[in-house]
Amino acid sequence: MELTGHSIVGGRPAEGEGTPFHAVEAATGRETGPLFRAATPETVDRACALAEEAFDTFRATDPARRAAFLDAVAQAILDIGDPLIVRCMEESGLPRPRLEGERGRTVGQLRMFAGVLREGSFLDARIDPALPDRQPLPRPDLRLRNVPVGPVAVFGASNFPLAFSVAGGDTASALAAGCPVVAKAHPAHPGTSELVGRAVAGAVAACGLPAGVFSLLFDDGIAVGKRLVSDPRIAAVGFTGSRTGGTALMALAAARPVPIPVYAEMSSINPVILLPEALATRGGAIGKAFVGALTLGSGQFCTNPGLVLAVEGPGLDAFLAGAAQALEGVAAQTMLTPGIHRAYGAGVAALDANEAVTRLAEGQGGGATQGRAVLFATSAAAFLDDHRLAEEVFGAASLVVRCRDLGEVHAVLARLEGQLTAALHLEAGDHEAARALLPLLERRVGRILVNGFGTGVEVGHAMVHGGPYPATSDGRTTSVGSLAIARFLRPVCYQDLPDALLPPELQQANPLEIPRRVDGRAGA
Repeated sequence: MELTGHSIVGGRPAEGEGTPFHAVEAATGRETGPLFRAATPETVDRACALAEEAFDTFRATDPARRAAFLDAVAQAILDIGDPLIVRCMEESGLPRPRLEGERGRTVGQLRMFAGVLREGSFLDARIDPALPDRQPLPRPDLRLRNVPVGPVAVFGASNFPLAFSVAGGDTASALAAGCPVVAKAHPAHPGTSELVGRAVAGAVAACGLPAGVFSLLFDDGIAVGKRLVSDPRIAAVGFTGSRTGGTALMALAAARPVPIPVYAEMSSINPVILLPEALATRGGAIGKAFVGALTLGSGQFCTNPGLVLAVEGPGLDAFLAGAAQALEGVAAQTMLTPGIHRAYGAGVAALDANEAVTRLAEGQGGGATQGRAVLFATSAAAFLDDHRLAEEVFGAASLVVRCRDLGEVHAVLARLEGQLTAALHLEAGDHEAARALLPLLERRVGRILVNGFGTGVEVGHAMVHGGPYPATSDGRTTSVGSLAIARFLRPVCYQDLPDALLPPELQQANPLEIPRRVDGRAGA
């Protein structure tokens, strides 16, 4: 499939303007074709206009038809075949097994949302039947369902060029909700984005849906993104990236005459708490497993463990020895972009320059685009005294905080910002200590896990991939799992409407056969 370098609007290619840019091979820094150009202001306007024009038709499709569409998108991505993996390897520097797994994840979450649509409870249909004889006042007939919010702008992420990008979780959940999507491709993998974007657009056409249901825009700067978020026809935004980028989009959205929500996943250092009995029992083994999680994807997951908390003693010494031994055997890995590599180097240099921080171990060196894994340590007192030590270093660097007792562990956790995950490593004798920490962790993170690390984010119905600010812009939501659809829905109540005017899911006969809550009782 030959790439064009053109944006896709309404199913058709749209040439950009301005300074051209190329994809860059992550491993070599070499530019590769074709030329891409930023979408013109007129192209952004047309994409938003077509999305608005498509909205009422698309949202009125029954869930089964939208489910078939999501299945068609999944199959179209698979049908690209190996060229998608090869191009993605070039642009991201990620290895084939990782990308084949990520393609499977992308297809899997599209199919999961197809299942959510067929099951129907996402509509949250509720019926309070009229009680005309109720005293002292009668009750009207009240019926509620969720409706889609409107066209959604989705920003592709750099670190997951498939699963969090053009057809990733934000796009899949928005389309499942009935919202047209205008996707802004990440400039680090434009060729990958065009391949996937053409697959989505092809599925739109094959399913007979309005062409404005999906558009894809290119830009290697910020102009297109700013214009997209500022467009009055965009009703919500999905974003995965830096805190700087996410907060900038939040400010733009809040400054609009009609503000809109931005669902941004931004930064997290994902604390790992090593409790005393676990350290005493298997400190060395935990250290080796920790290095595997730290260096996974060159540390470029949003859930890599960037902070370790533990009470000083022989168990912590064993953990550090195991971690150091494992780290010394880890080869440097290619990072996603030169910019990410530079930022990682600056973050490591800042920790090296801090007099309260000690470099404990490091991985093997590498080339100009590769990141060397590093493990640092500091005291709880120093960590509490210097807020910079709690800042994310995006890459395979982590900081161990030596605590004098569990009280200092609690104090450090209380000082942290919102996080995506927290991991407790414990044995049966640690349960009381863990129980004391759980209320605090519930206030700080979106997912608490035991005897593991946050790097495995299951796509399912009970998953939360979110957390209090600044992990995300709205800690009440998730960007992974079936609950992600809730971000792009809002409730509407219908009072005393004749049955013939009600949407099918609220009609008395329940023609869609979806789950409903009647008079407060599920399944009634």
